[in-house]
Amino acid sequence: MLINGEKETRVAATDRGLQFGDGLFETVAIKNGRPCLWRRHMERLSSGCSRLGIQPPDTDQLYQEVMAETGQETQGVVKIIMTRGPGRRGYRPQPNHTPTRIVGWSQYPVFPEQVYQRGIVARLCSTRLGWNPALAGLKHLNRLEQVLARSEWNDPSVQEGLMMDTADCVIEGTSSNLFVVQDERIYTPDLSRCGVAGVMQGLVIEIAQNLNIPITVTDISLHDLWTADGLFVSNSLIGIWPVRELSGQEFSVDAIPKKLLEAVLEQGFNHA
Repeated sequence: MLINGEKETRVAATDRGLQFGDGLFETVAIKNGRPCLWRRHMERLSSGCSRLGIQPPDTDQLYQEVMAETGQETQGVVKIIMTRGPGRRGYRPQPNHTPTRIVGWSQYPVFPEQVYQRGIVARLCSTRLGWNPALAGLKHLNRLEQVLARSEWNDPSVQEGLMMDTADCVIEGTSSNLFVVQDERIYTPDLSRCGVAGVMQGLVIEIAQNLNIPITVTDISLHDLWTADGLFVSNSLIGIWPVRELSGQEFSVDAIPKKLLEAVLEQGFNHA
């Protein structure tokens, strides 16, 4: 692990990332020894830093640190954490803060090939996402809602849980973005009030538009979910997973446009 470019595994106890969750993170797939969708990850990280008032990283320097941490490994996962850095007691940030930059490597998770062909089993979570437009879309360090939601099940056959907000809109998975297929159109939840704007989600939207597949960002109700032809989830490590079953109800994997699946798997793990 690299902390501010140095081999280290500890941060200061006064770091605001530890004290308040005052920071952001990116989870980047490493394929063929290089980070995937790097530009998109850096755009989201820089935008998030701007919104929080954290000094953004030098992305060229960060790239070199990612490559150094990856070493000779050709496949893995790099997690980048940016915090506001050490601070004094109290919530008020200091104007001349020095951000903490953490880069850590881990092995790539093993996903059975069948999840791409047959789809996954998912469930609805009881933990709700609270509205907070000031933080909506950000991949910030405050993930307790997701922690509680993911703690709701231990069944290894269930790969993901879907979360609603307090207004009964379906927002996302615990670690993924959601897409609903209905009448050959695709819908994905409005994330202006809560939720994480995923890097892979943005790519899926862009590819669908390029393939002339109608796609709409809107509120998704439980009724929309149960009456859908198909469902799928996405993130930067899995690409796309079709959902074949949600809380006991089955959905058609074939409802998901095959050309979209193929394009995302092809473009979702390039190094642009």
